[in-house]
Amino acid sequence: MHLKDKVALVTGAGSGFGKAIAETFAREGARVAVLDVVEKAAKETAEAIGKSALAIQCDVSKKAAVDAAVRNTIGAFGALDILVNNAGVSHVNKPLMEISEDEFDRVFAINMKGVFLCTQAAVPLMRRRGKGVIINIGSTAGLRPRAGLSCYNATKGAVHIFSKTLAVELAPEIRVCTIAPVAGDTPLLPTFMGGDTAELRAKFVATVPLGRLSTPQDVANTALFLVSDEAEFLTGNVVEVDGGRCV
Repeated sequence: MHLKDKVALVTGAGSGFGKAIAETFAREGARVAVLDVVEKAAKETAEAIGKSALAIQCDVSKKAAVDAAVRNTIGAFGALDILVNNAGVSHVNKPLMEISEDEFDRVFAINMKGVFLCTQAAVPLMRRRGKGVIINIGSTAGLRPRAGLSCYNATKGAVHIFSKTLAVELAPEIRVCTIAPVAGDTPLLPTFMGGDTAELRAKFVATVPLGRLSTPQDVANTALFLVSDEAEFLTGNVVEVDGGRCV
């Protein structure tokens, strides 16, 4: 098993990419703290995994909640080796002038501030152990932005640059990489597309050379590699899991 005796904390793990990452890490031997703002979703993921998982309700945009979640993880598992900053939201696909200030604040608070707060909470623990891996979930939206998602795109671009900066700042003890998926068949997909119809899906898929959306397992498989010892010389990378979308 690639992650035997490792402890991972995954945000937004109640559904989509985060759920698949938590489940995959657990199958590979890790103990996993399953964080989600929706307590029921976190518990369902943890229950599906079994005794090696801990469900924690957490709003990643709140420092007190993040710090408490990390303390609970250490209390249950005694360490923290891997952090996956996956929690994310978007405003509905629409023109710039229709995005409200509240929508802007919410998207930045979760997508960027959440990554910042979770990383700040995790780094001291990893430094004390002399090692650690942080994976941030970015997006092809931060590389080849689509119209209608201006604020969401901006948060993902910020995550990419934040990750590259930390890769330099936290080396050599802590590696930091980013995964940039193309849109996947997750609960956020209708928000990205501005709806969910066969026509909208076909239009979206037509921009992907390999002819499909990403899946949660595509992202989980990439995350597993990046946190494994096989990737020990990788840091600062933005890994596109996009079927060729960004070529």
